[in-house]
Amino acid sequence: MIVHPIPPLYSPLSKVLILGSFPSVKSREEGFFYGHRMNRFWSVISRITERPLPGTIEEKRDLILSSGLALWDVIASCDIEGSSDSSIRNVTANDLSVILDSADIRAIFTNGRKSAELYRRYILPVTGREAVCLPSTSPANATWSLERLVDAWRIELSGYL
Repeated sequence: MIVHPIPPLYSPLSKVLILGSFPSVKSREEGFFYGHRMNRFWSVISRITERPLPGTIEEKRDLILSSGLALWDVIASCDIEGSSDSSIRNVTANDLSVILDSADIRAIFTNGRKSAELYRRYILPVTGREAVCLPSTSPANATWSLERLVDAWRIELSGYL
């Protein structure tokens, strides 16, 4: 059983919550979201917010918070082999009330199908709030180019940024 090691990233001004499934091995080692150098999350966010690509954790944190975003994951703990979402078992969900009670979250998005599936199973029954599934920024989602990801994410997030 691995416990999620990264606290949620949000502020009272956050309007959009983006949820992954569970941090990759690289993210767990780094202690921050989307730490694998091949994950396109930071490129997508910097392009849709028209801000420079962040390099450090502090720059990433600033980009998220200054854009009115919040980050966390659906899973609080689970059994997982490496970084493989398909291997996830024995899930305990995160309690999103820590964010939802503190920030004016107007929309919830999931980064990929696995986080959407887990959200529907474990969190939707608790919150009653739907989440929109965005295409995964993971390098495993090789059928989506960076340009396609940026376009899809921009369309969904544009009303909130």
